[in-house]
Amino acid sequence: MQYRELGRTGWKVSTISFGAWAIGGSWGNVDDKDSLAALHRAIDLGVNFVDTADVYGDGRSERLVAQLRKERKETIYVATKAGRRLDPHVAGGYNRANLTAFVERSLKNLDTEAIDLLQLHCPPTEVYYMPETFGVLDDLVKAGKLRYYGVSVEKVEEALKAIEYPNVQTVQIIFNIFRQRPAELFFPEALRRKVGILARVPLASGMLTGKLTAKSIFEADDHRAFNRHGEAFDRGETFSGVDYETGLRAVEKLRQLVPAGWKLSQFALRWILMFEAVTCAIPGAKNPAQAEGNVSAADLPALEAATMEKVRAIYEDDIRELVQHYW
Repeated sequence: MQYRELGRTGWKVSTISFGAWAIGGSWGNVDDKDSLAALHRAIDLGVNFVDTADVYGDGRSERLVAQLRKERKETIYVATKAGRRLDPHVAGGYNRANLTAFVERSLKNLDTEAIDLLQLHCPPTEVYYMPETFGVLDDLVKAGKLRYYGVSVEKVEEALKAIEYPNVQTVQIIFNIFRQRPAELFFPEALRRKVGILARVPLASGMLTGKLTAKSIFEADDHRAFNRHGEAFDRGETFSGVDYETGLRAVEKLRQLVPAGWKLSQFALRWILMFEAVTCAIPGAKNPAQAEGNVSAADLPALEAATMEKVRAIYEDDIRELVQHYW
């Protein structure tokens, strides 16, 4: 396992960490025993950072992570998120009363006295223009409820605005072979300000594993079945906003670039780690085998410059017009 510094926190976190959305819900059937086994296997292999949220299974994911920490002696940094419990999900809801209540609930779910890293959970764009919201987070840090805070964003513009606030330590953003725009402007600015970057949806909802086909069927409670056009939340969260058939065609081109002995998923994760601004990628895993496959990418050799150029060409030819101007 490799480690990189997370912003200005002083933490060194595993370059392949653990995204805990899938073990909470919205990814089809998942068994808690398998989920815990996946978490434990990831820790066995050197993972020391887990990303979750209060809405993943209505606290289910947070509680599983709490159980993991009880069963391990290693230092495990845990990031959670707050805000998506709001109904309606509007900027005005990001106020002191609501944020404090969300934090108290997550503290209970995580069975801890202080949250390592709290992230605003893809709030409306207006929130980034509400300094009072970030003032509330500062107060929660002073009160000992949070160690640090950051944001999870949908758009590059939101990321750039968020890091103007001096105590934003991290930005979680979709970044993968199908969503390359963050590297163009945001990454250099994040490096300059020493802001950590968590690359979420690194495998484009499974598309970049190479295992999906035109005949793949998703369970009714899997967001890949019900959110392809943004019916439940931002459509960019599902297959990175790329329509299914286009994604499959691009994957066939990418297969030709994968080094012998590698899996496409490993290639996609290693591609992300080629960007020094990225602290870690946070793929999900619902069982130990998936966790092993993800973690193995951390120690693979660097991709050649020519390969990186070919990946970029596939993005430019097949994907860019579908995503570049939306996120």
